[in-house]
Amino acid sequence: MVSFYHHYGVNISVAVTKTIPTIDNSPFHRYPAMSSIIYPITNLKAPRQLLIDRGEGVYVYDDEGKQYLEGVAGLWCTSLGYANEELIEAAQAQMRRLSFTHMFGGKIHEPGTRLADTLSKMVPVANAKVFFGNSGSDANDTQIKLLRYYFNAIGKPEKRKIITRERAYHGVTVAAGSLTSLPANIRYFDPPVEALGILRTDHPHYYRGHLPGESEAEFVERICGNLEQLILREGAHTIAAFTAEPITGASGVIVPPPGYYEKVQAILDKYDILFWADEVITGFGRTGSDFGCTSMHIERPDMMSLAKQLSSAYYPISAALIRGDMYEAMVEPSSEVGVFGHGYTYSGHPVGCAIANKVLEIYRRDKLFEQAAETGEYLQSRLAQLAGHSLIGEVRGKGLIAALELVADKESGKPFASGETLNRAALRCQENGLIVRAVAGTSLAVCPPLIITREQIDELVEKLSRSLDETLAFIG
Repeated sequence: MVSFYHHYGVNISVAVTKTIPTIDNSPFHRYPAMSSIIYPITNLKAPRQLLIDRGEGVYVYDDEGKQYLEGVAGLWCTSLGYANEELIEAAQAQMRRLSFTHMFGGKIHEPGTRLADTLSKMVPVANAKVFFGNSGSDANDTQIKLLRYYFNAIGKPEKRKIITRERAYHGVTVAAGSLTSLPANIRYFDPPVEALGILRTDHPHYYRGHLPGESEAEFVERICGNLEQLILREGAHTIAAFTAEPITGASGVIVPPPGYYEKVQAILDKYDILFWADEVITGFGRTGSDFGCTSMHIERPDMMSLAKQLSSAYYPISAALIRGDMYEAMVEPSSEVGVFGHGYTYSGHPVGCAIANKVLEIYRRDKLFEQAAETGEYLQSRLAQLAGHSLIGEVRGKGLIAALELVADKESGKPFASGETLNRAALRCQENGLIVRAVAGTSLAVCPPLIITREQIDELVEKLSRSLDETLAFIG
């Protein structure tokens, strides 16, 4: 199966300067070469630097004081916006009381146990057990290890393959990166896909994936049929899990058609394959519900990965959750070995847990999931008004996450030959005081903080519309 994305290469050579510029109070953009930094997820040949100096609410400010509406909540994560005093106080109080202790050897602390118990009660995973990490990528790495441990423990060591999807994004570590399907995250890195037993099935994007004349229902039937055929070819007894973001993020905010997940769940149940929901982006109100699983009618996930909005990005923390019976199956083998041999120095960091506890408290107290459902509906309605723009092939999303697909030809949906127009549109947004994200080579992603107001949504859409007009005028 071939992704429709252009497999463009990136020049990863970095010029090394012989002298380091003196740091002074001059604006950052006067130093175009910061050779000490290897920029993450960046064209290293043209990093286009922007120094973000401070933030407040849904806005950030550069080193010259220019204001930007943060239209992607940082990286899908700053749900409560910037400079939230309650979170700052929670961090300070925990640092004063206990700045750090690890969880190795059965050591615990109150913020960590409280957070685990709260999460276990929130999620739709049965009797969920929680393992803490530091990022969505390491949460997904942990899940791969837990799958192997569990199936070895119950005497099914051959059951270790994992089905991911085309256009998937599940992180960038070696293992989680092997579940990711975006060309820029794969090319040159040589992920050990075969060694890890990673299988790929169709992406559920009707706009880009349907055959001529095919309805949404027929599209769902076809790609779910392909999923079942993949399982039969590989052998269900060799497949541990199917993983999916309920609504994707970095791969273009793909919202599957109605009925897709119900059919997927039925197939997985039929062949005794676990459903692993990657909620790193969609968790905690982003889709207008508590979790993306709720919004997309995924009723019985066996595993969930959480991060980002768990702490509103005020501290790195993630959580890998599995069914309670899976955990119980691993207890005796860990005793035989001597320890459960997996964990990070900062697993369940007390400061991160304290902040996350406060974040969850604010979500409940301020009814932010309900608020996100209302403002999300308004955002989707306002963005839908841009669907007639000459550059837009599709507007899609749910709740407070959306994407606009840019096309070279509106009638046929033909994409641009390169990402130049998309990048120009994102840059025009930035010049107009709005930060959006160019994703998957074709789309502008929007994902503002949950605290955004209707008036700020109007501001976001106005700046986005103006930037699209300016981009269209340029390419003429």
